[in-house]
Amino acid sequence: MNVLHSPDLMEKLQILAGAAKYDVSCASSGVTRRNGGGLGNAKGYGVCHTWAADGRCVALLKVLFTNKCVNDCVYCACRAGSDTPRAAFTPREIADLTIEFYRRNYIEGLFLSSAIEKSPDHTMENIIEAVSLLRREHKFFGYIHIKAIPGADPALITRVGLLADRVSVNLELPSVRSLSLLAPQKQMPALLAPVRQIYEESAVNRDERRRFRSAPKFVPAGQSTQFIVGATPDSDLTLLKASETLYGRFALKRVYFSAYVPLHDNPLLPALSSMPPLKREHRLYQADWLLRFYGFKAGELLDDAQPNLDTELDPKIIWALRHLSFFPLEINRAPMEMLLRVPGIGVVSARRIIRQRRVCALSYDDLGKIGVVLKRAKYFITCRGVYRGDAPLRPETLRGRLAPPPVVWQPSLFDGGSYD
Repeated sequence: MNVLHSPDLMEKLQILAGAAKYDVSCASSGVTRRNGGGLGNAKGYGVCHTWAADGRCVALLKVLFTNKCVNDCVYCACRAGSDTPRAAFTPREIADLTIEFYRRNYIEGLFLSSAIEKSPDHTMENIIEAVSLLRREHKFFGYIHIKAIPGADPALITRVGLLADRVSVNLELPSVRSLSLLAPQKQMPALLAPVRQIYEESAVNRDERRRFRSAPKFVPAGQSTQFIVGATPDSDLTLLKASETLYGRFALKRVYFSAYVPLHDNPLLPALSSMPPLKREHRLYQADWLLRFYGFKAGELLDDAQPNLDTELDPKIIWALRHLSFFPLEINRAPMEMLLRVPGIGVVSARRIIRQRRVCALSYDDLGKIGVVLKRAKYFITCRGVYRGDAPLRPETLRGRLAPPPVVWQPSLFDGGSYD
């Protein structure tokens, strides 16, 4: 029987796929899992709903195993005290759904998260059984991302790490104070325990694979996590410091930020009428990019006096405006680490500058051809000793030049002249 023709299964899918939309940390990551004569593969191509780290799109079936939860986290859609329809898949249903969606060319892989039903061990055992059916019975070699359940037995974390491509643990909140306020059943040491285990076992596995080609891969696509933005008073500095620690101590591939969506009327949470802080989320992603690829530290971008990111300008421009004593930089002499701090110069264009100036000195026109965004960079550089910025190096002046123009809405022909 075609599983997609089952009314009961489709009702479960509607509930549990809807509940999964609040989890944003589902990017694929370019891992390659060899196909041994079965279905699918985790190659770098596919039609998609999620973005990989290198810009590709990959379609994943994104669903919860169950939304029945023993925890009562105030912010969560699946909280025990929430009046919401409940459902749970069986491991066989998850496996059959994934294969049916794959055969219809809807997806390339699976993103499977879950609330905690009965206990962490019970939930992880069900997830492992579902993934085992996919890998061993259906011979499915596509990309699989699993959310590990904090508090589960370490042996279960090891088992899922050998089956999945990426395993992640959602920390959700960046401070002990926030956890005690909104999720008192969760403890930070218990949340970090599987993160540390995955990091340590990954290091051991890399060493084993260098010595033995037949050694199985353990979480080959690494691990990630998610923080909720705006549900608590935690500052952007707190979020970025937590991210910096996770990157440095546990080698996480990504930290995702999810703007809090008001779901429940609770005095501990923002009002239901408030909008999700999407602009703040966007700035945090920009700052996170600076931490990962540009050599910045959280303490350079923010401090106790200014603990939150500017919502009008991106964090790299704000840093430059606060450190104008470093500018203007001569483009033909500046080291790589300083080129990366110039607004309008990215990693690719900085490498091109270094490579090209070994041959001959760059001209101003050359910079645009190699990808430098001159409308921003011109205020912070000289080229062959010439400054092309049309404004003095003063923060208030440059801020006005670099701020985006105000949005002017054009009247609509269909709704009386207003946009949402």
